[in-house]
Amino acid sequence: MNNQKEIVYKEVLKDLQPDRILAIIFEYMSKVSMENDLDKLLMILADLGKKLVVADRCSVWLHEPSEQTIWTVAAHGIEKIIISQESGFVGHSITTGKVVVVEDAYLDERFNQEIDIESGYRTCSVLCIPFHNSSGAVIGTFQAINKMTAQGIFNEKDSEMLGLAATYAGKSLESAILLNEIIETQKEMLETLGEIGESRSQETGNHVKRVALYSYLLAKLSGISEEKALLLKHASPMHDIGKVATPDSILLKPGKLTSDEFEIMKQHAVIGYNIFKNSQRDLLRTAAIIAYEHHEKWDGTGYPNGLNGEEIHIFGRITAIADVFDALGSHRVYKQAWKMEQIVAYMTEQQGKHFDPILVQLFLDNLALFIAIRDQHSDVG
Repeated sequence: MNNQKEIVYKEVLKDLQPDRILAIIFEYMSKVSMENDLDKLLMILADLGKKLVVADRCSVWLHEPSEQTIWTVAAHGIEKIIISQESGFVGHSITTGKVVVVEDAYLDERFNQEIDIESGYRTCSVLCIPFHNSSGAVIGTFQAINKMTAQGIFNEKDSEMLGLAATYAGKSLESAILLNEIIETQKEMLETLGEIGESRSQETGNHVKRVALYSYLLAKLSGISEEKALLLKHASPMHDIGKVATPDSILLKPGKLTSDEFEIMKQHAVIGYNIFKNSQRDLLRTAAIIAYEHHEKWDGTGYPNGLNGEEIHIFGRITAIADVFDALGSHRVYKQAWKMEQIVAYMTEQQGKHFDPILVQLFLDNLALFIAIRDQHSDVG
C-alpha cells in the first residue's frame, strides 16, 4: 500500500490558506450562479470540492430514489457511472445522511472496488459529505478521493470546507434538477406531439425520430455548437405539428392536390408557428422557428413567406434537408418510397434551389452516416 501511495501522491501539495479558500469559494459561486445545465453544474461543483480539500479527484453524485440508484457525470477522469444506492461509501453517505471519512479504502468493507478495477485507479483516502434539498432530504453527496498533501488523509477542516460547499450545492442542485425536469418534460411532450401529428397522416413515429437525428448530425457536421444542435434535435419533431389542423380529405389524399387544397396544406407551417411563437422557453421558440421555416427554399420559392438564402434560419435549412431525405425514402399515401440513387440525384439537382448548397453538399459527402441512422430506425418491424 505504501508503494501505491508514493505513486498517487507523487505531487505533494499543501492545505489551502484561508484567503485562498475564500477566493475559490467566491470564484465558484459566480460560476454556479450562471449555470443551468445540470451536467455542467455537477462538473463545476466537483472542481470546487477538489480544490477546497486538495483532493486528487472529486465527484458529485445524485440520488434517484425511484430507481434506487446514484449517478455522477462529474467524476474526474471517468465517464458517467450509475450504481446502486446501497453501493460503496457514496451509497452509505446518501442512505444514512452521514459524513464518511476513510484513511484506507481497501481496509473498509463498505468500499466498492469495481470502479477502481475498471479504471485502473487506486483509491486510498476518501471523504463523503451529503447535501440536502430545502426539505432536508438527502439528494446527493460530494466524494473526494486521495488527499494530495503529505499526510495523505482528510481531516476535520476538510469536512468543514466540503460541508460548506455541500450546503451551497444542495440549493443550487435542487434548482437545476427542477429546471432539468421541466426541460425533459418539454422534450418528451414535443416528441409525443410529433408522433401524434405524424400518425394523422399515416406516418410512423420513427419519421420524427429520424428527422431529429439527421438534423442533429447535420448541425454538428456544419459546426453548430452542441447546445444549439441539441435544441434543434429536440425541437425538430414539431416541424409538421400544424398538420393536426389539416383536413383528412387533404392530408390523406392519394393523388395530387389542387391549387386550393395546396394553399390549405401550406397553412400547417403558420399553425405550427403560432402554437409556440409566444413561448419564452428556448426549446419551444426553436420549435416555432422550425415549424415556420422548414418549407422555405433557398431560391425563395418556398412557403409561407418566400424567404431565400440565409434569410431562412439555419434550423429551417437543416430540417428541410432532413425532412425531404426521409420523406423521399418513405412510403406515403401519395407515393412509393424512392430508391437511394433517385434521392441522391434529386437532392443534388436541388442544390442551390430547394436546399442550402453548402449544407446539402455536406449532407451528401456524409451520406453513409445518415443511411446508418435510417437503417437503425427503420419502420420495418
